[in-house]
Amino acid sequence: MTRFYNRVVAKRTTQKWVSALGPEKMTAAEISGKRGSKWPFKSYEAFWYPEYDICQSPIIDDAGKVRKFDIVIADQVWEHLEFPYRGTQNVLRNLKKGGYFLVVTPFYVKYHPAPTDCTRWSARGLKNLLTEAGFDPDHIKSAQWGNRACAKADFGKNWGRYDSERDSLENDPEFPVMSWALAQKV
Repeated sequence: MTRFYNRVVAKRTTQKWVSALGPEKMTAAEISGKRGSKWPFKSYEAFWYPEYDICQSPIIDDAGKVRKFDIVIADQVWEHLEFPYRGTQNVLRNLKKGGYFLVVTPFYVKYHPAPTDCTRWSARGLKNLLTEAGFDPDHIKSAQWGNRACAKADFGKNWGRYDSERDSLENDPEFPVMSWALAQKV
């Protein structure tokens, strides 16, 4: 199975993080993507950006009430948001007390508008964004991974595909390609 080289370590790490939470007991919402559909959540719904813009409002029901989830996932979408701080505040509003926000985003990848491409974060930058939006910094874990070979692979016409025989997953802390964080609402 081929995967995007730049996402291998983030996917492995976040898989462990979410699996440790007991996903079978959790209600989940995902802002774009379908990564969450692969976990055995109690319930799962996807809300596609830009048709649904988390920056404009939290997820609401037909009566206009803010919906609450145990986890909200945003994998490879936060860099496209026009107002990520506002979007992060809206995610916080959508979480039940004790709920989690998983965000995975690139740091060093090529420009890729879908429909826009606005921001990049390191692991520290994600933690700062989450803290400023209202998450308790003591309940945020963040990480980053990357190396020059992975970054170089992404700058071709297509995204680099991971080949375990050829590609190194050794981390160069001074050359992050991908960052991710898991924040809990307390």
